Amino acid sequence: MGDADVRVLSLKNPPSAVGFAAAVGQKEYEGPLGSEFDLHDETGTFGMDTWEKSESEMQRLALNLALSRGKCDPASLEAVFAGDLMNQCTSSAYGLLGFGKPYFGLYGACSTFAEASMLASAMISAGYFQKAAAVSSSHFCSAERQFRFPLEYGGQRAPTAQWTATAAGALILCKEGKGPYITEVMPGVIVDKGINDINNMGAAMAPAAIDSLCTYFTETGKKPDDFDLILTGDLGLEGHAITLTLMKNQGFDMTRVYNDCGLLLYGKESQDVHCGGSGCGCSASVICGHILKGMASGKWKNVLYLATGALMSPNSLKQGAAIPGIAHLVHFSMDRSGENSDA
Repeated sequence: MGDADVRVLSLKNPPSAVGFAAAVGQKEYEGPLGSEFDLHDETGTFGMDTWEKSESEMQRLALNLALSRGKCDPASLEAVFAGDLMNQCTSSAYGLLGFGKPYFGLYGACSTFAEASMLASAMISAGYFQKAAAVSSSHFCSAERQFRFPLEYGGQRAPTAQWTATAAGALILCKEGKGPYITEVMPGVIVDKGINDINNMGAAMAPAAIDSLCTYFTETGKKPDDFDLILTGDLGLEGHAITLTLMKNQGFDMTRVYNDCGLLLYGKESQDVHCGGSGCGCSASVICGHILKGMASGKWKNVLYLATGALMSPNSLKQGAAIPGIAHLVHFSMDRSGENSDA
């Protein structure tokens, strides 16, 4: 990294996304991106008898699909970076058990997929691995049971609440390939603005997104309009509006290019998800099922992906603690040099 105050890492040997896939539940399949996902299960069980096992199976399927799409022999995979919302990342541990590969279990809440992609790409760029996977998932039913109430409780959802996506995304990164490439990454810092409302994750995570975006633009000298898309995941309606407004106040107008994975996944009018989607699988499925496919087909050349996470636990919430946020950044580019001249 060199200078201790510099957070943006420009990868010397940007890895290529050679395979990517997304598996989702029925609600996600019924959303505006449904036809782009590789697999869906109308029951949300994926053939399993508990919600937690269902999430593990969904993650396993996503990784197998990504390997198949990238024409990768599973034996050639050297490491897996993965995480989810469950205690001790059990969905990932059980779901990826059968692959028998070095496993890095990660917890960054909704930022997990960006964290996994960042670490996998950095390890490949540094020459430690030739091929590695980034995987993450979430399941509405397993997350509700852990963080809120059993489904049978039927609690009223607040207007600012978001819907935990039943979804998984898997990305295979390789030393060589035709792109998209990960050219830059930037780890986030923990930001706490004292927000403790479990039903307003967008407001809790937006300050971390703003910190990471301002840092990135300041360090690199780039501007929002240098990108085809800037995507957060997942701030929803509330966090998206906060971020857009406060970034503009900081001199960075993102109006033309800014969207949020939690808003892309569901239909605002047709599906009752209140403020949008959330969960480790939300941005993972949007990136692997929609964005990378669009880049490979020539729709976009430069995408700045910023995944945000709320770093609380059920116990910290019960104790009334504020909700810290974090935002990890990944720059996907069709130009291996990472230049944005054609954006």
